[in-house]
Amino acid sequence: MPRPLLCSVALIAAATAARAQNPYQESRATAMPAGVAGTWEGKTMVGPTDSLVTKWTLVVGPGGKSWTITFPGRAPVTGRVVATGGDSVVADAGPYPSVARPGQMVTTHSVVHIKGDQMTGMSEAKFASGDVVHAKLEATRRK
Repeated sequence: MPRPLLCSVALIAAATAARAQNPYQESRATAMPAGVAGTWEGKTMVGPTDSLVTKWTLVVGPGGKSWTITFPGRAPVTGRVVATGGDSVVADAGPYPSVARPGQMVTTHSVVHIKGDQMTGMSEAKFASGDVVHAKLEATRRK
């Protein structure tokens, strides 16, 4: 194989492998779960006994295109929908000042499932310190 072609193949393979290993790589969103728009009251929990970390309000705009998370006493944080499918939504947010670890920045990657007025899922929080915390999410649509 000619050297330039071999180098090109190696670069493409490396880029493909890096992309496959990066769960934060944006992908094309498909159909948003029906009726996701509205205001959701939620909480984040960790540990075997689901200890409460924080409560939050999520506002999802028409068509599910805009997601804004507000923690008590804080400025809103804009979320980004990176993928959807069936009843599931994958969204990222941050970096923003951590609620659980004052003075640290955090970036979150969440996968939620929506059934009627209930939202459940998991979130991975990556802190600037390098720590990673996995949490459980629950929310109910405000009437």
